[in-house]
Parts: sequence; C-alpha cells; structure tokens
Amino acid sequence: MGIKFRLTLMSFFQFFVWGAWLITIANYWFGTKQWGGAEFGAIFSTLGLSSIFMPALTGIIADRWMNAEKLYGILHILGGIALAFLPQVNDSTTFFWVMFVAMVFYMPTISLSNSIAYNILKNSAYDVIKVFPPIRVWGTVGFIVAMWMTNLSGNKASENQFYIAAVAAVALGLYSFTLPKCPPLRLTKKDESWTESLGLDAFKLFADYKMALFFIFSMFLGGALQLTNMYGDVYLSDFEKIPEYADSFVVEYSTIIMSISQISETLFILAIPFFLKRFGIKMVMLFSLLAWVLRFGFFAYGDPHEGLWMIIASCIVYGMAFDFFNISGSLFIETTTDSKIRSSAQGLFMMMTNGFGAVLGSFISGYAIANYFTAADGMKDWHNIWLSFAIYALVIAVAFAIFFKHKHNPKEVENVMH
Repeated sequence: MGIKFRLTLMSFFQFFVWGAWLITIANYWFGTKQWGGAEFGAIFSTLGLSSIFMPALTGIIADRWMNAEKLYGILHILGGIALAFLPQVNDSTTFFWVMFVAMVFYMPTISLSNSIAYNILKNSAYDVIKVFPPIRVWGTVGFIVAMWMTNLSGNKASENQFYIAAVAAVALGLYSFTLPKCPPLRLTKKDESWTESLGLDAFKLFADYKMALFFIFSMFLGGALQLTNMYGDVYLSDFEKIPEYADSFVVEYSTIIMSISQISETLFILAIPFFLKRFGIKMVMLFSLLAWVLRFGFFAYGDPHEGLWMIIASCIVYGMAFDFFNISGSLFIETTTDSKIRSSAQGLFMMMTNGFGAVLGSFISGYAIANYFTAADGMKDWHNIWLSFAIYALVIAVAFAIFFKHKHNPKEVENVMH
C-alpha cells in the first residue's frame, strides 16, 4: 500500500472512533439510562478537560522521548479499552470518570495524527500543503460512516456504539505500529528555559490587546462548538414523543440527518481559500459566528414535516459555522505571531476553544437545560433551548464585529495558503 493510502486509512479510523458515539451518546444517556441533564453536560466537558493539558503533554513526549506513531498506537489501544468498559457502568458518576479516562487517551491523538502525517509526507518528499487536505477529508468521511453505521444498525441508543468505537480504536492502535517511524527530534536547546520547552511562553500573547481579545472570543465560541453534537441527535429523536411526528424519517434516521452537518464540512473546507482571499480573516470568522446563529435558529423553528427544510438548512450551515472559525482562526495565529512561538500559539488557540470554551459550554448548557428548560415529566423545551443558544451566538457575533479590529491583507493570506 502507498503512503498516501495508509495515511488515509489512519485519518478515516481516527474520526470513525469519535463518530461512532459522539452524536448518539445523548440517546443512550437520556433514553436507555435515563440519567439527568446536568450530569450529561459534565460528560461532554471531558473532551475539553482533556484538551487543556493532554495534547501539549503528549507533544512533548513525542518530541523528546518516544516515536510518535508508537505513542499514538498506545493511546488508541488504552482509549479503546476504556470505551469498551463504558457499557458496564451503571451510575452516571462512574460513567463520567471512565469517559474522562477515554478522552485523556483519545483527544491528544487528533493532533498526533496530524503530526505523524506531516512527518511521513515530508520524509517521503510530498508537498504537504497539496497532499494533506485530501487525506484529512477522509477523516470526516470516517466520522460520517461511523454515524451511519450506528444509526442503521439500530444502535443509536444502545451500548453497542461504544463497542463499535472500541474495536475501531484498538484496530487503529495496532495498525499504527506498522506506519513509518517518526522518531523524537530532540531539538531542545541548551539555553532554552523550562517555560519555553513546555510552550508556556506563548501565554505572553495575552499581554497584547488584539491577541487577548481573539483568545477570549475563541473561548466564548468554543462554548458553542459542541452544543449540537451534545444535543442535536436527541433533539431530533425527541420528536417521537409528539404523535404527528412519531413515525417520521427524521425520528427514525436522526443520526443520518445530523451527518449532513459533516458532509457540509467537507464542502465548506474547499470554499475557505476563496472566502479568505475575497473577504479576509476577520470577515470569515464573522461569517462563522453568524452561521452559528442560523445553526441554532433553524433548529429552534424546525420540525420533521413543514419545518424539515429548516433542520436541513441548519445542518448545511454547520459546515461554515464550524470550519470557518477554526481554520481562519488558525490562519490568524499563523500570520500574526512570532515564528518562535507559533506552534505554542496554535496550541493555545486549541486550548481556549476545545479546552476552556468546551468545558464552560458543557457545564453551563447542562445546568441551564436541566434547571430551566426541562419539565417535571422530563420533556425538554427544545424551541427555547435552541433560541437561547442562537441569542448567545448573536451577542458574540455583534461584539466581535465591534471590538475585534483586523485589516484584510490579500497578500498575507495568499502567502500562508501557498
């Protein structure tokens, strides 16, 4: 097998492991186990908590002490074992801790998979800018395939979704040991301080008003990133409690409907270069924030019959909402920070969005839904839940447009893109 195909397999199963349960776990939690809403928010916070410290820690290990592909394999095998243990858990507190262990092992593999691909492609004399994106797109395809497999096999509310993910994780872990070696570079300099070696010097960026504002907005947006992953599928499934919608296509194949969001991602990724060159980084990030308003707003007013187009539209705009901020935000870091701390700054961006932002969003949304939007009989007021999220995104968008200043420089964008 060629190198590109082997890396494509790695990318496919990297996100297959995630897609097998991420969108459908709410059905297992609320439907099969019938646990509380506030605790469910804590479950999704495990993604953020582990993202705060694990990617940086494993990056240091791979840079200095262990082959990246071996570390990657070990993490996936251990994560797979943790996922396989989840169905044995019968109380929400223990479930939280087991899921946290699983995410401690899984979340750093996302950045490690990129590092491994970059390393192998460079060593094989490939143009990384040209070759990597088509490889990475197959990760999104893997996520979609896993979602469909879980739904079509009738397991969107069963413990089997964790077994599917566990088998894929262990298989990927074993497969990674066959990849070309990615040894530690051991580039630590003698005069490098311990804060520099750990990437902590990037925190000095908070002293710059513009960068501090960017990171703060990144955190607030990060609070919204996982909301539809947390609640989207269970929201669609809950229409079965309304007699006129009980037998609708949306209820039966809710996960497939949600997968339109990931399909949209692959299309909007291809559109990003055009939007960046035409409108600039700030406008693309603003488009993302406004797309989040539409994402939540369409869900608020959608239904499986006359409002089906709104549910579909919500899934389509998700591609712009999710990708435009992540990629343009990363590009903003690339074009405005010193090359010596650029990698650390990218890590800081991820920590603020997928770390602190995701944790705050998970806890606050879980608490708010459980205490203000759930009736005594357990029915959730989905219309006002999504409307509240839409208002939240709109406030962030307006504040971002007013306070964040960044002039569009087409040459700056073109130099980085190429």
